[in-house]
Amino acid sequence: MVLPVPAWLQGRGGQPEGYCHRQMLDAIRYQVAGGISWRAMPADFPGWGRVHASFCRRREHGLINEFHDRLRGKVRERERPEAEPTAGITDVQSVRAAATVPTSSRGYDGGKKVPGRKRHIVTDTLGLLLIAAVTAANIGDRDAAVGLRTRLHRLHRLHRDITLVWADGGYTGGLVGWCRDKLALTLEIVKRTDDMTGFVVFPRRWVAERTFAWLMNSRRLARDYETLPASSAVVVQWSMVTRMSRRLARPESAGSPAQAPSRATLRTRVARSSPAPARVPAPRRPEALSAHQSHCLIR
Repeated sequence: MVLPVPAWLQGRGGQPEGYCHRQMLDAIRYQVAGGISWRAMPADFPGWGRVHASFCRRREHGLINEFHDRLRGKVRERERPEAEPTAGITDVQSVRAAATVPTSSRGYDGGKKVPGRKRHIVTDTLGLLLIAAVTAANIGDRDAAVGLRTRLHRLHRLHRDITLVWADGGYTGGLVGWCRDKLALTLEIVKRTDDMTGFVVFPRRWVAERTFAWLMNSRRLARDYETLPASSAVVVQWSMVTRMSRRLARPESAGSPAQAPSRATLRTRVARSSPAPARVPAPRRPEALSAHQSHCLIR
């Protein structure tokens, strides 16, 4: 059971809801996946005002965090023997901001030359989201990491088994010592050496980069359209909710419940299980007629 049961269904009083939770969730997921504005919500869903109010209520009361964490736990139980993660990867992404984003929460990233905001995420070794934060683009990784101390403390409180986090060179500084002294957490920096040229896959850091690629499948995250940075972080969680729900909907194979069979494997199984087609005998060539048979045919 992932969705909470309404109070009126449990006999605890309250007015019955006009729309079920599933309709609201589908409407929000549609808006995040399609990148449409709230007022462009199709008529098949509830009114855009009700959907936006549900989005804000789940953000303010932390309901989306609980829903997201439940889905992540189910994915980990299916694909890993341990439900709780023991290590994490953190990284940052700079995205352009729309014109509706206020200047107080946007900036300019001089390194990547991107005007907008930065998304800071912490994932597990499967690439599933653990922590998400959004800041202005002009805030450096070290300053943003200091702002992430509260979230890292929440991460340590919720996931006691995490003892190691990989990060890039931008997170060096006082955060490493703070994690070691306050959280008993090892923050390992994966740096790029001077002898590296071209595209290089860094150990463990590619997992967070793949998560950013997953997020780009949601058109709402192609740019930052949200007025509040908190809403932008919640949209990241909604995108991962869609990803994890599709991941759970995949059929489990008989041999390995962690991975679904590929198309090539399914074709091979179908070819082996289907009976061989019956062989049709080739038509026989007509034999040569004798002189008497030819004389009879002519008559």
